[in-house]
Amino acid sequence: MGKSEETASTFTAATQEILKIISESRDDELPVFDAILKNACRLCDATRAALMLVNPERTHSELKHRIGYESRYSDVRDRWPLDAPYAQTVAIRTGAVIHIEDLKDTDLYRDGDKFRIELVDKVGLRTSLAVPLLQDGVAIGVIVVLRHDKPRAFSDDEIQMTRSFAAQAVIAIENVHQFGELQIRLEREEATREILQVISQSRTDEKPVFDVILENALRLCKAPLGFLSVLNDSRTHVSIPAHRGVRSSFATMLDEYWEPLEGSPLVANLVISQAKTIMSDELGIDQRYPAQHLRRSQLVDVEGARSLLAVPLISDGEAIGGIVLYRREVAPFGADDVALVRGFADQAVIAIENVKQFRALQERTEEVHALNENLESRVEEQVGEIERMGRLKRFLPAAVADVVVTTGDEGLLSSHRAMIATLFCDLRGFTAFCEAAEPEETIEVLQTYHHEMSTLIDQHGGGVDQRAGDGIMVIFNDPLPCDDPAGSAVRLAIAMREKMRALCAQWKKLGHRLGFGVGISLGYATFGMVGSAGRLDYTASGTSVNTAARLCDLAKNDEILLSTRAWTAVEDDFHAECQGEVEMKGIREPVEVFSLTGSE
Repeated sequence: MGKSEETASTFTAATQEILKIISESRDDELPVFDAILKNACRLCDATRAALMLVNPERTHSELKHRIGYESRYSDVRDRWPLDAPYAQTVAIRTGAVIHIEDLKDTDLYRDGDKFRIELVDKVGLRTSLAVPLLQDGVAIGVIVVLRHDKPRAFSDDEIQMTRSFAAQAVIAIENVHQFGELQIRLEREEATREILQVISQSRTDEKPVFDVILENALRLCKAPLGFLSVLNDSRTHVSIPAHRGVRSSFATMLDEYWEPLEGSPLVANLVISQAKTIMSDELGIDQRYPAQHLRRSQLVDVEGARSLLAVPLISDGEAIGGIVLYRREVAPFGADDVALVRGFADQAVIAIENVKQFRALQERTEEVHALNENLESRVEEQVGEIERMGRLKRFLPAAVADVVVTTGDEGLLSSHRAMIATLFCDLRGFTAFCEAAEPEETIEVLQTYHHEMSTLIDQHGGGVDQRAGDGIMVIFNDPLPCDDPAGSAVRLAIAMREKMRALCAQWKKLGHRLGFGVGISLGYATFGMVGSAGRLDYTASGTSVNTAARLCDLAKNDEILLSTRAWTAVEDDFHAECQGEVEMKGIREPVEVFSLTGSE
């Protein structure tokens, strides 16, 4: 066997080893990094190797693992600013492979750079290869392999092998990230199921629901301290029926909390009187809160509260309570935390309304029973109907729930197929916007966006309407019948685009560069209920739905893309340009794509 064949065989074995470790390390990249660096050193005849990743703010690269380093030398650094003039940071900034055959024959060495001189003269390093870890064309890290003693360039094969190792490192990072997201989603779904179960079992008392909501909010948001406040029925005073993580002296204060709503500077009251989310990165220096107030002083000076998140409980447009979380270090809450706590706040409102409805129902039942005991069976039927309607309207899209309640036929929720038009839309540049914008700005943009889109969806008769972040899915012709589903979808898309042009122009003045894209398909899909008894969703699945989602992903800013079948259905009323056939992930055959240009 020749040397090149032996190297290829060895590299194949190394790749198999690394892929096996990737499959076994779903929640930790370190074993994969270790295998990659060891194989890189062995196959590239290098004396040391390191792997660095870019921090979320993209200001520094941080050391994650290394092989062959000696800690007594200053070249062992855990963190490098990205604007440093060295190979590893240049590779990250440019996304290019940086190969230096002789570190001594460089401007940095000749100009007397202290680190470069020490690297060559004391450590003995001479040849450097830095290969970026590229994810969607952007460098998220770098692998550096080095040779000692004398200059000896890396061969093209060795550079290519290191590129492959870098690609495998990216796969490992993505796998761990996806697994982490899945675990978080499962934890949140489990928390929701637990809360809904307690709600179903606590029709006469909200306290058990408040307790489990607060426990889950603190755990999932990694906040050790928090409480839940509620407003009395006459809207004059605030109490705190649930709290967690406070010392006994402060717990007594909270148990006796009965403050007038108006005039109080405390967050428990402010979140209700202002009816909006309140956040503070550093409560100790926040001028909005009085330093000498007894409870505020207890929170900051004794309990050690630092970062704050307060979310109101909204019912019929008014705040009736609030969930307040604290962290005992300066660690600001993020948009995900806000969205999660808002979900918990909605569930707290459901619990409060359920108890009110049940108590009102009990009173009414007693009155009816006093008048005529024979009405008992009818009252029970009414209770069951109220609970059924409440359950449907809490867990189903409004359009679906209205159809089921109106017809009285829950058979509409059974699995079936229907010809539908599916519209997917989302914001362009939203991820970058979230990374740069303040949480309050992100929330305000999302609220405005979803409010305006909801108004247009209702005006154009959209059926099922589902949301995930900035993504929206709208279905025409189920459960609400539609004579022209594709045409209705296109008209909605045009109205959305017009509205989004105005919104994006306003946001641009605030420094937010956002865009908007739409994908529309027409075809058969399968409908039905998905989930468990605690949380059911009415949704559609099938190739047509997937096609609309992929078209949305492909759409450029201000672009509306249609599938072949959707375009055929509306071509007499609108103009479009053919974009050719496109391969789509999860779609067996290429799809001919049309870009809408206008209507006749």
